[in-house]
Amino acid sequence: MVHAHGLGDHSPVPPLGAPPGAPASCGARHHALRTFQWFRGDSGDPAELVTAFLEGNGLPVRKLGRTGDKDRPDGHGAICGASLYVSADAGCVMINATAGGPSPVPAVPDVYAVIWVHADVPSQGSTDDWELGSWHASWTPQEHAGAVQDVRDAIGRGDVYQVNVVGHASAPYTGNPAAALRRVAALPGARYGGVLAGPGGRWAIATASPETLVEVRDGRVITRPIKGTRPATAAGHRELLASAKERAEHIMIVDLERNDLARLPGTGPVRVDELFAVRRWSGLWQAESVVSAALDGDVGLAELLRAVCPGGSVTGAPKHAALDRIAALEPVGRGASMGGLGWIGHDHVDLGLSIRTVAVDGARVHAWAGGGITADSDPADEVAEAAAKAGPLRAALAGTVTGAA
Repeated sequence: MVHAHGLGDHSPVPPLGAPPGAPASCGARHHALRTFQWFRGDSGDPAELVTAFLEGNGLPVRKLGRTGDKDRPDGHGAICGASLYVSADAGCVMINATAGGPSPVPAVPDVYAVIWVHADVPSQGSTDDWELGSWHASWTPQEHAGAVQDVRDAIGRGDVYQVNVVGHASAPYTGNPAAALRRVAALPGARYGGVLAGPGGRWAIATASPETLVEVRDGRVITRPIKGTRPATAAGHRELLASAKERAEHIMIVDLERNDLARLPGTGPVRVDELFAVRRWSGLWQAESVVSAALDGDVGLAELLRAVCPGGSVTGAPKHAALDRIAALEPVGRGASMGGLGWIGHDHVDLGLSIRTVAVDGARVHAWAGGGITADSDPADEVAEAAAKAGPLRAALAGTVTGAA
């Protein structure tokens, strides 16, 4: 069953700061007009259903390659755009691939969209009565290392070339999580930093994602895959640039993303605009590439989502075979992580990959982290890398650091 709501159906809370990917010109004036949600197990094609919802609210999502209306009115009451969240599980449904286990955050829909208008929004204040309990991981370091070795064995058999393995942990909390979620969104290097809250405040997602799942702007479709991580030190920078293992893993995913974009009708040629550029996220160096193509005017959002979801850098290659291994190995579903989260505007689409992302459900906070596994991966190193990625999120939630390196 699909759920679409207007203001009379529930009481949406004001955003906890700007939603992920929202244009800076919107300021802090976001007010929810109506929402859409779809859960795994609901009927229908989620890609088509959410596209129809957005189109019905005046957003030009059927012909993304054409120049949108850049002169939309900016006053109060005007629809400025929409937030869109698509889970990794929804992405699997869209492409008829194997989905993972049940989500540890079942309150969060697998597809959620919010139509925003500009209006005066009450301040959320700065009270931080949040108290965070002890973290509990869904698997032990030894079990994580065993999953890495399983992937290496599958690569040795020729079943896959690379698989991204993700772990989950959660902690109980009491109090208002708003300030903690804003600290997560403010981590340095967060291209898509923001918070998206569900109706009535029953759940919220905060992301500090640096990675572009897909962007459409000025007639081009763009993705910016990230693969390769080292500490943000001078030595770490040298090690990342010199690592044959990291570069080979990265290029596999760049090739996968090139193929994903090439599947869109009428696109091309697909080009790599930048390869293995080292950028900083919080206390880590990460390698990023830029892949793009001209986009035919008649390509719609549904086709775009089917082409890029779930994201190649958090699945592996070949994508369907990698998703089979992920479903067999990971003890819980990916929930709010490893999906798409961002903005649908009148003249652009900009969705980040929901890595470096946490979710709250009224009782617990959830976080995920992992990495890509190749034949040369060392299990202990992969466990340590996942911990390094989760560290800034946990520290921001606890309020022990502001996110500086």
